[in-house]
Amino acid sequence: MAETTAERLGQALTVAKMYYQADQSQSQIAQRMGISRPTVSRLLQFAREQGLVRIQIVDPVQDVQTLERALTRAYDVEVHVVATQLTPVNDVLTTVGEYAAHYLEQIVHEHDVIGIGWGKTIYAIGSSLQPDTLTGVEVIQLKGSVSYSTEQTYAYESIDAFANAFHAVPQYLPLPVIFDHQQTKELVEAERHIQYLLALGEKANIAIYSVGTVLSNALVFQLGYLQEAEKEALQQQAVGDIFSRYIDEQGQIVNPELNERTIGIDLDSLKQKEHSILVAAGDAKVPAVRAALLGGYPNCLIIDQHAAAQLLKLTTPDQ
Repeated sequence: MAETTAERLGQALTVAKMYYQADQSQSQIAQRMGISRPTVSRLLQFAREQGLVRIQIVDPVQDVQTLERALTRAYDVEVHVVATQLTPVNDVLTTVGEYAAHYLEQIVHEHDVIGIGWGKTIYAIGSSLQPDTLTGVEVIQLKGSVSYSTEQTYAYESIDAFANAFHAVPQYLPLPVIFDHQQTKELVEAERHIQYLLALGEKANIAIYSVGTVLSNALVFQLGYLQEAEKEALQQQAVGDIFSRYIDEQGQIVNPELNERTIGIDLDSLKQKEHSILVAAGDAKVPAVRAALLGGYPNCLIIDQHAAAQLLKLTTPDQ
C-alpha cells in the first residue's frame, strides 16, 4: 500500500525530533524505527524541504558588524561592538576590557596624555594593557579619587596599571570627587598643585572612561559623597553619570548645584578630545550610554554585543 503524504510527513517529523532534539544518530534512529539508514537520511532531507526543520546559522561576527554600522549611523561616532554572544556573563567585562586595552595600545603615541576615570571597567582595561616601549606618555586621573567608605573603587589600581604599561608616573587627583560645599571645592582648586593636575587633565588628548548608573548599588552611591535625599533625587532625574557628573536622558546636567561641587573634568571638555572613548559592559549601563552619545561627549564607543543590541532598540530614527 502506497505511503500517503501525511504518513510520510508524520514519519519525517518523528525522525527529525529524534535527530535534532534527542540528539540520536541516524544509525540509532534506523534501528529504533526498523528502517534503513539511507531512509532516515532521506526523511531528514524531506523534513527540511517541507519546512518541518529550520536550520539557522548564527554568525556573531556578522551580527557585530551589523550593530556597528547601525549605531555609527545613528550617533555619528566610531563604534566597536565586542563579540560576546558566546561569552559567559561573568566574563563579559573582562572581554570588553581586553578589547579596549588593545584599541588603546593601537592609538597611543609618544608624548600623549591619557586621562582616565575609575571603577571596574577602567580597571579591567588597565589590567589588560601590555607594557609598551613608548616614551613621554603621561597618565592622569580625570576626577577625584578619595572616598569616604571602604568600597573598592579601583582608582589607584587603575591608574597604576595604566602608568606601568606606558612607563609613566601616575598623576593622582587625591581629592574627593564630590565636596560637601562648593566654596570648599573652589578653595582646594585654587591650590597650585591641584591647578596643575586639572590643567593636565584638560591637556589630555585621550580620555577613556565609562558611565555609571543610578541604581541603588551604583558605585558612587556607595562612597559616602551623597545624602540619601540627593540619591533619591538623582534616581528620579538622571539616567547615569560620566565622571560623577549626573546627566538626564538627553545627556544634560541634572543638578547644577551638585555639579559645582564635583571636581574633575567638565563634560564639555570631553567633546574637544582627539580620542574620547566611552567603554561600557552590561545592559544596566545602556540608558547612560545613550545619554552620553546624545550629549555628544564620546567620539568612540566600545560596548559588548548584547548591550549594543539593547542600545539599538532604544535608538529612534530621529536621533
